[in-house]
Amino acid sequence: MNQNPSLLSTPNRRIAAIALLILAVDQLTKAIVLRFLPIVWEEKTVLDGFFKVVHWQNTGAAWSSFAGKNGWLAIIAIVALVILFFSRHHFNSHSLLGQFAFGLVIGGILGNLVDRIFRQHVVDFLRFYLRRRGGDELGFPAFNIADSAICVGVTLVFLLTWRNEHAPKPVESP
Repeated sequence: MNQNPSLLSTPNRRIAAIALLILAVDQLTKAIVLRFLPIVWEEKTVLDGFFKVVHWQNTGAAWSSFAGKNGWLAIIAIVALVILFFSRHHFNSHSLLGQFAFGLVIGGILGNLVDRIFRQHVVDFLRFYLRRRGGDELGFPAFNIADSAICVGVTLVFLLTWRNEHAPKPVESP
């Protein structure tokens, strides 16, 4: 049996299918936001004091760190995709959960990369917050489907790695 993981093998197809699904859902939701909230910084309250749909533009990374570095972040994303592609066999890609995790990460990176290339910024639109007594808001930075996929995928990769490293080792017979 051939142990060389071909790009067309079933695990790779699953990873690609999950990544493409995440990319499609991410871009569809962003298109909907841009259609119904065309003005930057526009927002619609969904649950007052807890959740809004917003239209924020982010030229940086998480929490707007590295703001204005969109080009560099696009290059980093491309390099990350190449490295992840060639190291995919290290990501427990033989298991369904590993394939799912890897597909989430790849799809999330692609979703934000498409924004960086074609919009020159990432569209963030999910905003969770709490209203303080004085009326101001304390909230988590806005994010999108791609960001969520990356976070869930990376968390799953860490959990799978931890589980594999802490699994009982088979006892060698003398």
